[in-house]
Amino acid sequence: MQLYPPSPEQYQTPANSRLWFITGAGKGLGAALAKQVILSGDHIVALVRNHQDALKIQGLNQNKKNQGAAYALIGDVTNENGLKDAIASLEANNFNIDVLVNNAGYGLLGAAEEISSTELRDIFDVNVFGAFHCIKAVLPYMRTRRKGHIINITSISGMAPWAGTTAYTASKFALEGLGQTLREELVDLSVHVTNVAPGALRTQFGASSLKIAAQKIDDYSGAAHEPQRAYEANGGQETGDPAKAACAIIKITKVPNPPMHLLLGQDALKYLNAEHIRISNEIDKYKDLSLSIAFDKDEI
Repeated sequence: MQLYPPSPEQYQTPANSRLWFITGAGKGLGAALAKQVILSGDHIVALVRNHQDALKIQGLNQNKKNQGAAYALIGDVTNENGLKDAIASLEANNFNIDVLVNNAGYGLLGAAEEISSTELRDIFDVNVFGAFHCIKAVLPYMRTRRKGHIINITSISGMAPWAGTTAYTASKFALEGLGQTLREELVDLSVHVTNVAPGALRTQFGASSLKIAAQKIDDYSGAAHEPQRAYEANGGQETGDPAKAACAIIKITKVPNPPMHLLLGQDALKYLNAEHIRISNEIDKYKDLSLSIAFDKDEI
């Protein structure tokens, strides 16, 4: 992995600012967050996939309004050993990471039967294992310092399922579970964990970060193919502003006890509330059946 500017030993994070490590920072929410972080006075190391995106990150340093500094690291979240070595090198050269944002990821549309095992493994490699690799790489340093904040960009799809997004939803549910459990494990170590679940943001997600399952089955042309039609019809009209979403994320890193969950957008609130109502109704409806499995008193 290659850092731009290429000589980390020449730089130090000022004592009164923080250093963020943001994955998937070449576009979308990651790019918006990178911009807002350095506007706020903090510094970033942005993990990007190619030289072109690295130049975009470096270009942020040319804005005189920016108070922080931006560095780009070319790499891939699926490269576990490369990430571990890169983080170790940064830390050894005074790049002490205060905030990790696991933002890298992509979407995959298709019914469960349409998705191949390879497609499912590939999306989990990025959306779940990619975040896991970053967490494993930064935690030894955060744990030693008893300080840090890990932010996982999940999705409302990781809390409220939508037909036709099987693989993406499964990966985000997994990331949700990873973050929630990690928070419990770090509660005594002063390292915070927050899962951020955005609704639809006006980014290029539907155009550049969304894949369609290679197989098509006509029987699923109804509800299971609705997400694809929705992205095609509504792309570019989303109500969520990525810059404002980025500012909200920055804000929760400055509160003494940050939340486990942060939902972003009216649609995120709407879908999760509806899912909670559905679950609550089912619990009430089948409560007697749920309790019926206990041993009888004379059998205990």
